Amino acid sequence: MNLHDWIDELCDALDLDAEVDETLLLDLARDVAHAVTRPAAPLSAYLLGLAAGAKGGDPAVVEELAERVRALADGWDQPATAAADELDGPDGPGGTDDAEDELDGAADPLTEIEDLDDLLGRDPEPDAGTGSSAGAGEEE
Repeated sequence: MNLHDWIDELCDALDLDAEVDETLLLDLARDVAHAVTRPAAPLSAYLLGLAAGAKGGDPAVVEELAERVRALADGWDQPATAAADELDGPDGPGGTDDAEDELDGAADPLTEIEDLDDLLGRDPEPDAGTGSSAGAGEEE
């Protein structure tokens, strides 16, 4: 079974009577993945589908909406760390090439709180009884 067969079967399974421009969607997913982040590609395609369905699903509408998505992705500003992570590649410090791994490493809330404390000039509160390095050297 090839991609076109899969799309036909999927449309049947979802009760969709639609023409699917596979190349348009694959190119869009590639562009979003490269300009934003890999997990944004399927989510963007899904949102494009919702918008296209709400507007009747005409192929010309899909193309116009896809161009809007592409323009947004092309102008997307990545933080410096995200750009560096993309340069690391699948075997770099970030680990594997899986979208799940990318989501897992996307943001460490604790680090972000500590960064916020630094920006505000506050000392982060030590974690009582957790054995964290913040309480190192203090006797319990």
